[in-house]
Amino acid sequence: MLSNDKGFSLVELMVVVAIIGIIAAVAYPSYQSMMLGSYRSTAQSDLMALAASMERHYNANFSYGGAAAGGANTGQPAAFAGHSPAAEPQAERRYDLRITAVNGTGSSYEITASPVSGTPQAGDGIIVYYSDGRKGWDQNNNGAIEASEFCWSC
Repeated sequence: MLSNDKGFSLVELMVVVAIIGIIAAVAYPSYQSMMLGSYRSTAQSDLMALAASMERHYNANFSYGGAAAGGANTGQPAAFAGHSPAAEPQAERRYDLRITAVNGTGSSYEITASPVSGTPQAGDGIIVYYSDGRKGWDQNNNGAIEASEFCWSC
């Protein structure tokens, strides 16, 4: 006797759905972690571009002072390398770049990338670049760069 049954049984279909669900449950957290790292890397790249812009400002003015928007010493940076961080659409912004300190003589600076609240990056901690080349990432998000956190890839 020849059977004309074609297709999948309900049990076979349920097994495939269960397997896809298990794979998705394992893959999604890894994907989220990878995206956090990717956005952090982008912020680090932006900090390096801003540091290069700070050096160009220093070469033109013999001081890091006045490199922020409107000639201020701190705050949002003026446009750098053809890019204005303040002009980035808010919906796409993951970090806010700021010149957080220029010493009194204008001979050193500190720039930070702070995670934007309300985004997945919010709990990722600030990223800092110092004029002497040190790099820090507040990995434990306690508000301070500890000795073990002077590394972007820790």
